[in-house]
Amino acid sequence: MASIKYKDPDAVLDWEIDWSNKLETGETISASTWTVPAGITKDSDSFTGTATTIWLSGGTLGEGYTVVNHITTNLGRERDKTIIFIIRED
Repeated sequence: MASIKYKDPDAVLDWEIDWSNKLETGETISASTWTVPAGITKDSDSFTGTATTIWLSGGTLGEGYTVVNHITTNLGRERDKTIIFIIRED
C-alpha cells in the first residue's frame, strides 16, 4: 500500500523509509534505487543497513508524483515501497 506525503513546491526536503520492521534478524539493506517521475527532482539519495533516504525538490502545485524505492538485502530479498507526493503550499 502506498503512503501519501505532502510537499511544498519550493521545499527541498529529505524523506526516509525505515525498513527495520520488514527485515529479518541479521538482514541489512545492500542496495537501494529510487524511481522518480519527470516533474519532481531527486537531488540525492542514501541508505544505511535499515533505512533509505531521498532528497526531493520541485514539483507542480496540485500534481501527484509516484516515487518508488526498491531495495535488495544481504540475504537476496527484494522489496518495493511506493510514496505518492502531493504538491501543495505549506
